[in-house]
Amino acid sequence: MEIKFAHFSLKKSHRQLLLVVVISLLMLILWLTAHWSRQIALENLQQQNQHQLKLFVANLQGQLEKYEFLPELLATNSLLLNFLQYPNDVNTITALNRYLETINKVANASDTYLMNAEGWTIAASNWLSERPFVGRNFSYRPYFQEAMKGRLGRYFALGSTSNKRGYYFAYPVRDKEKIQGAVVMKIELIGFEESWSSFKEDFVVTDPDGVIFISTNDDWRYKSLYPLDNSVIERIHSSRRYGNAEIGTLAITRKDQISEQAQVVNMGEPRQSDHLMLVQEMPEAGWRVHTFASLGVVNSQVLKSLLFATILYIAIVFLVLYLFQRSRRIKERERFEKRAKQVLERRVKERTADLTEANIRLIREIEEHRRTDETLRQTQDELIQAAKMAALGQMSSGINHELNQPLAAIRSYADNARALLTRNRQEEASWNLEQIAELTERMAKISRQLKVFSRKTSGRIVSVSLQAVIENALKIVGPQLKDTETELRRRLPEEELYVMSDMVQLEQVLVNLITNAVHAVELQAQRWIQIAVSTRQGKAIIEILDNGPGIEQANLERIFDPFFTTKSEDRGLGLGLSISYRIVEMMHGTLTAGNREQGGAVFTLQLDLSSVTENQPRQELLSK
Repeated sequence: MEIKFAHFSLKKSHRQLLLVVVISLLMLILWLTAHWSRQIALENLQQQNQHQLKLFVANLQGQLEKYEFLPELLATNSLLLNFLQYPNDVNTITALNRYLETINKVANASDTYLMNAEGWTIAASNWLSERPFVGRNFSYRPYFQEAMKGRLGRYFALGSTSNKRGYYFAYPVRDKEKIQGAVVMKIELIGFEESWSSFKEDFVVTDPDGVIFISTNDDWRYKSLYPLDNSVIERIHSSRRYGNAEIGTLAITRKDQISEQAQVVNMGEPRQSDHLMLVQEMPEAGWRVHTFASLGVVNSQVLKSLLFATILYIAIVFLVLYLFQRSRRIKERERFEKRAKQVLERRVKERTADLTEANIRLIREIEEHRRTDETLRQTQDELIQAAKMAALGQMSSGINHELNQPLAAIRSYADNARALLTRNRQEEASWNLEQIAELTERMAKISRQLKVFSRKTSGRIVSVSLQAVIENALKIVGPQLKDTETELRRRLPEEELYVMSDMVQLEQVLVNLITNAVHAVELQAQRWIQIAVSTRQGKAIIEILDNGPGIEQANLERIFDPFFTTKSEDRGLGLGLSISYRIVEMMHGTLTAGNREQGGAVFTLQLDLSSVTENQPRQELLSK
């Protein structure tokens, strides 16, 4: 590069030195820019995927917790113990097979079966299938061995008969202190792979040996993340955990350790082989959950940063040169005015071209931001649905109690009716059958209410009956109130109130608030919760009060933050109030928290009143 004016010219040695300095400074700036932008992009990618990983683990844990208590409950049934003691009764084995078949259908499990102390299956829910478990010995399975030691057995494996993947729960059946056998329930976890396969990231779950058995990438299943010893592979094959599947190894190379749970790995693929791997433990099941996110977005961000830094650096260099040359041209303006004008016009053209390119890039970035916002909204909807399922999982014990009482009564009435029919006492037998019909209707109502609560929302804000929403929410938390002996107090207006909201999401908000209130008062000698509804200036005011210890002043400002919770880990991830706050915001309402002067906490929900008249039928509102 040579810069000349009248009676002025840089020497060749000076030009070379200046060029070396400019290029060296550019290389240093580009290296620093690449380093910083990569660190920032990796942190953003890690935070985003950490959130999705926690959500996946919460869903997986909720599914397991929903079933783990059922084998212990079944083990208390005297029918199983009697049959283990007297296994040759033909009538008893038929009744037991039908009973296990019914329990399996109600629980929506894969298989339920009873094993004696030697590991032989003597009754099973699939007793009428082509390949029943009855007469097969599964004593080599670790879940049976754990149950015979008096503990809850947990194990994931391929079924040796069905060749289907499943998670097994086993619990001992005792006669006083002696273990007579074990009852086993198998569930399938295929739904997780299907529901998460639409995400860009890959999710895998590995067993204690590091073998993948759940994966959104079908090619990775039954492969280990790292090479295994021959002794480990031989032990896996001998236990028949994965049947005849060949245990392979994924080509993974560790590159950068970002944190204890995050590192950059190379997957050995020809394109975009670098991935961010996040890990979270599931100690109860002995599993590790991994997520793999491609670093394509990180590399793209680094390239954008480098391009921007290069353009900015070149612009600054040109500006410095321009100022330097301009100081020289001032003295010789008249003589070099024409030449300086040409140089200036040429540089204006170059900068105009740069601005045009920058404008095009800006338009592309705006479109990318729009797509990102749309993805975030979809993720938020899935998070709300997942929180609703988690709430149902936490209330499962109370719901199970509500269903078990009618089941026990139905069994008793059925036995009475059968005995009465044999004695030709038709009227009394008919009365017992009527009681069975009423109890089944009661169970159907509970099931319908849970189905309504778990459905996905339409996302539309319409006019709904506030009293109807409160009644539906109380039906969901009713078993929990009854189980904890918590008194419910109501202060509702006599006239029907209609508010502008989404009925399903408003039910979820009320269920979250009432459930939190139940948890808050559980240590009180006398427990009560109050729901008060009033109106003020076109707003419906719903207050949830309790007589618990209240909310600490330091936590009031953070109570609606995501993942903030003062409860134990088994009570949730701290998302309930945060999701409720976002739902109310979307319905153009407000949700606040505070403490009462008399003691206890109060959550206040404000929603816009609807202009719909009270005479409009409720069914018409619900259909809208």
